[in-house]
Amino acid sequence: MFEKILIANRGEIALRIHRACREMGIHTVAVHSTADADAMHVRLADESVCIGAAPSKDSYLNIPAILTAANITNADAIHPGVGFLSENAHFADMVSEHGITFIGPSAEHMRLMGDKISAKAKIKELGLPVVPGTDEAITDIDEALVTAKSIGYPVLVKASGGGGGKGMKVARSSEGLRSAISLAKAEAKAHFGNDEVYLEKFLSNPRHIEIQILADQHGNVVHLAERDCSLQRRHQKVLEEAPSPALNAATRDKIGAKVVKAIRKLGYYGVGTIEFLYENGKFYFIEMNTRLQVEHPITEMISGIDLVREQIRVAAGAKLDLVQKKLQFSGHAIECRINAESPETFIPSPGRITDYHAPGGLDVRVDSGLYSGYEVPSHYDSMIAKLIVRGRSRNECLMRLRRALEEFVIGGIETTIPLHQRLITEPDFINGDYDIHWLENLLGI
Repeated sequence: MFEKILIANRGEIALRIHRACREMGIHTVAVHSTADADAMHVRLADESVCIGAAPSKDSYLNIPAILTAANITNADAIHPGVGFLSENAHFADMVSEHGITFIGPSAEHMRLMGDKISAKAKIKELGLPVVPGTDEAITDIDEALVTAKSIGYPVLVKASGGGGGKGMKVARSSEGLRSAISLAKAEAKAHFGNDEVYLEKFLSNPRHIEIQILADQHGNVVHLAERDCSLQRRHQKVLEEAPSPALNAATRDKIGAKVVKAIRKLGYYGVGTIEFLYENGKFYFIEMNTRLQVEHPITEMISGIDLVREQIRVAAGAKLDLVQKKLQFSGHAIECRINAESPETFIPSPGRITDYHAPGGLDVRVDSGLYSGYEVPSHYDSMIAKLIVRGRSRNECLMRLRRALEEFVIGGIETTIPLHQRLITEPDFINGDYDIHWLENLLGI
C-alpha cells in the first residue's frame, strides 16, 4: 500500500480524499494555489505545497509544479480527484514516467474514452447500445444533412472532446443544422482546442442514468447500481439520486450485467461511470467518465462501499474483495449540489463565510471544506458543498432531506439551498416524474 499520496485537487473532493487516506493510514500532501492557502484540506494534510497563483492554469493545471511537489515530498502516488487533470492522459503518462502511481485507469483508456467518437465506436463494439448518429467526425456538411434526414430531426451536434455542455447544439431543421455545426465547432475549438464534432439523434424526453463500476487489475469487475442525474441546468447536474425512480430491479440487473461484461472485455481498471440516456425503456450510451464522480457519495450511501478507498486499493494492485451476487443496495439516497450562486439568477457569489452550520443526524452527510471565516474564491467552480441524505425509502429520504436543508446555514454569500428546497417540494419530483429537460422547463430557461 502507498505511504504518501499527493492530492492534485482542491475543495470538498480534496478533503474527501484526505479523509479516506487518513483512515487507511496513508500520509497526505495537499497542493494549493495562493487563493487556497487557508483551505480546509490544506490545514488538515500532513504536508502542503503551494504550486502557483490563483488561476487554474498556473496551479491546478500546472503539471510541472504538481510533479515537482510530488518529488520534493516523496509522494509515491497522486490522486487527481475530479475535474482539472483527472481525465488528462498526458498527465497520467507524466506521473508514471516520474515513477509515481497515478490513481486512476490507464492513460490508454483515458484517451480512448476522452474522445467521444472513439468511445462510442468502442462501446458499440463491446455490445452496449448507442444513440443513432455519425460514427466519425463531421467533415462534410452535405453528408451530415443526409445522416440527419435519415435519423430524423431534431439532432444534436456534439464536440468530440467536449463535456459539461460545451460544444453542444440542437438542430431542428436542415438550415438549423448548418448553423449548429458552425457554432459547435467554434465553441469546441475555444474550450477544448479540438473542433471535431459529430451528430446524434436528439432524444426528446430522456432520463440521464449512469452505472457506477469498479474494476481491479486482475479482471474482476462489479457494478454498484445506478444513479439518476436527470436534474440538470445547461447540461450541469444539480441533484442526483440512487437508485433511479425510473428503473426496477430487473432492468437494473440487466443493464448492470451488460456494463460489467463490456468493462471486463475492455480490460479497464479503477472506478468509472458509463452514462446513458434512457427513454421508452431503452438505454443509449453517451459517454464514459474515467474518474471518480462528484455524485459518488449517493452510491456509497446505498452500498456501504467507500469508493475512494477501493480506488486507492485498486491503484496499489490489490484485488477486489467484492462479489457481484453478494452486493446489496439498501435504501434511497439523494445528493444536492450546493453552489455559491444566486438561487434565481445563478450569478456566482464568492465571498467570506460569516456563519456556517452543517445539518446532522442519522444518514445525513455533508461533503464540504467550508468553515466560518473562510473566503470562497472567485477563480474556480462555484460548488462549495454537497448534502447527501439517505432513507430506508425514497419518501423517508425526501422528508429527511427537507429537514436537513432547513438546518443548513451558510451565511455571508448567496447559495442554491433555496433552489433545492423548492425542487424537492415540486409534485413531479416527489413522484419521480422528470427528465433531463424538466428543470430548465421549470425555471423557464
